[in-house]
Amino acid sequence: MKLGAVIITMGNRPDDLRALLDSVAKQDGDPIEVVVVGNGAPVTGVPDGVRTIDLPENLGIPGGRNVGIEAFGPGGTDVDVLLFLDDDGLLANTDTAELVRQAFTADPRLGIISFRIADPETGLTQRRHVPRLRAADPMRSSRVTTFLGGANAVRTKVFAEVGGLPDAFFYAHEETDLAWRALDADWMIDYRSDMVLLHPTTPPSRHATYHYNVARNRVWLARRNLPAPLVPVYLGVWLLLTLARRPSVPALKAWADGFREGWTTPCGPRRPMKWRTVWRLTRLGRPPVV
Repeated sequence: MKLGAVIITMGNRPDDLRALLDSVAKQDGDPIEVVVVGNGAPVTGVPDGVRTIDLPENLGIPGGRNVGIEAFGPGGTDVDVLLFLDDDGLLANTDTAELVRQAFTADPRLGIISFRIADPETGLTQRRHVPRLRAADPMRSSRVTTFLGGANAVRTKVFAEVGGLPDAFFYAHEETDLAWRALDADWMIDYRSDMVLLHPTTPPSRHATYHYNVARNRVWLARRNLPAPLVPVYLGVWLLLTLARRPSVPALKAWADGFREGWTTPCGPRRPMKWRTVWRLTRLGRPPVV
């Protein structure tokens, strides 16, 4: 089973990027082919053998990763599995690639693996980094309904069947969009606590457009993927949850602007999931209304 890796960078963390590349190179088994995409910035200082692509503008997280996928042939099909790793992360162990190979070989319907993210200093995993509602025990591996964007492995047959990440999202919820399409095509997603990416604990709200993108993309996600009766239910639940968290006035204004934009702008092709997929999501512990 041939593995590749896609890493996107904005060129502002060269030391972290080099450390990540070293951790990929140290993986047991056959070498992993790596592509680093400079998202609006040139890529410099990478080891020999690492392919680089310099984009003249920042295409966002899904756009940059899609460029990396296509560097491995149409839909990434020059390899069997692609790893997607944040440029300030670090593979904690040298056996991660071998565990990935074993997992995908053992289960032909396994499409995506979500790694466990742990703080490099404390070793702790935040609840938001466990992709399920019952997140109290991050050491428990399980089947899940979504995955973590910068710490995962995807079988490239998934891209060939359901397409890549939604470019227009730029940042936020692009993983869930791909996850729902994969689940609707009968692929499985696993969270594996033994596959670890060390990553500094940083709040997602550090991104300037976080609240706006979260709201806009949540609406797009629902409009693109959910059966019509579930769209208002899903968005109504998230509206109530957002208000219950008591965001600041500026954050709430940005969220409201994004929510409005999600309804008034094109969201891409609409492919509502089957009702049996809704039932699968429910049985996996996360019905697509929350």
